[in-house]
Amino acid sequence: MAKQGRDHRLDAITQTLQGAGKTLPPVHLWNPPYCGEIDMRVAADGTWYYQDTPIARPALVRLFASVLKREGERYYLVTPVEKCGIQVDDAPFLAVDLQTEGSGAGRTLRFRTNMDEEVLCGRDHPLRFAPQPGGGLKPYLHVRADLWALATRPVYYALVELGEERETGRGRWFGVCSQGEFFAMAPASELDGLSA
Repeated sequence: MAKQGRDHRLDAITQTLQGAGKTLPPVHLWNPPYCGEIDMRVAADGTWYYQDTPIARPALVRLFASVLKREGERYYLVTPVEKCGIQVDDAPFLAVDLQTEGSGAGRTLRFRTNMDEEVLCGRDHPLRFAPQPGGGLKPYLHVRADLWALATRPVYYALVELGEERETGRGRWFGVCSQGEFFAMAPASELDGLSA
C-alpha cells in the first residue's frame, strides 16, 4: 500500500508538470507541505533512478530536474501543492561540455549540463573545487538555486588546460577565469596534485 502511495505522488507530480512550458517553474517561490519520500535517486554518474531502475526517457528526467529543490542538504521534487524527498548521491547535474568565448580577461566559459541547460560561468554561476581525500579535485558549477553540476573528467581537464596562475589575497593560486571572475583551484605550489 505504501508503494502505491509513492507511485501516486510521482504520477501527481508528473501530471502537474505536463502542461508546463519550456521555462523553468518558479520552485524557489513554492513552499508546499512535505508529503514523504519517493524512491528516486540521482547517482553520482548523473543517472536518475526510480525504484532502482534507470529512468530511460530523457524528457521525463528533464521534467523532474526542472522541479528539483534543495533545502539544506536535502533534495525535493516540488510542485505548488506538494514536496517529496529524493536522494542525490553527489550533485544532481553533470557539466558535460565546455565552450570558451573570447580570451584573456574577456573570456566566458559556457557549460552545457546533462539536462541540456546552458550556464555561463561567472559571479552568479561560480565554479568551486572540492579537494578529494586521496588527492585531486572535484569541480562543481553552480546551476541555479543551490543546485550544482559536477564537471565530467573531460570538462575538468579542459578547465585545467585553461588555467592560469594569479596573485590573490591568499598567495599565488592556479585557477580559471570567466566573465572577469577568477575561480581558484589550488595553490600554485600544489599544481602537481590537480588530478580528478
